[in-house]
Amino acid sequence: MAKRMMKMAMAAAALTMVAGAAYAQRDPAYQEARTQGLIGEKPDGYLGFVGSPSPAIRALVDDLNIKRKAAYTRSAAGAGSTVEQFAFTTGCRLILQTSPGEKYQTPGGQWATRDNGPPTRDPRCP
Repeated sequence: MAKRMMKMAMAAAALTMVAGAAYAQRDPAYQEARTQGLIGEKPDGYLGFVGSPSPAIRALVDDLNIKRKAAYTRSAAGAGSTVEQFAFTTGCRLILQTSPGEKYQTPGGQWATRDNGPPTRDPRCP
């Protein structure tokens, strides 16, 4: 079990770095929405809306979440896990990688703004 979690964590870390960089480079609207606090990282590995999104922001996030799910699906098989487990592990990493001022969802479901300290993450995070 521990070996599988380690393998998932390593695969999620690699996917997080690649996926995060690719998303940020492809669409400046993504980075702008993050900077403005309109969207944030959720513990389940997907982006969420902090408030009521505009149709353009909704379309952007829906598209990115579809791409994330496809990447999680591909990577989960190689890591010997379910898509949900892989997405959760990646969500842990994505929340950890938020920058001060960016939004993330706490394990209790509240939106928080990252400060200079570590974010509040699910205790099951690797």
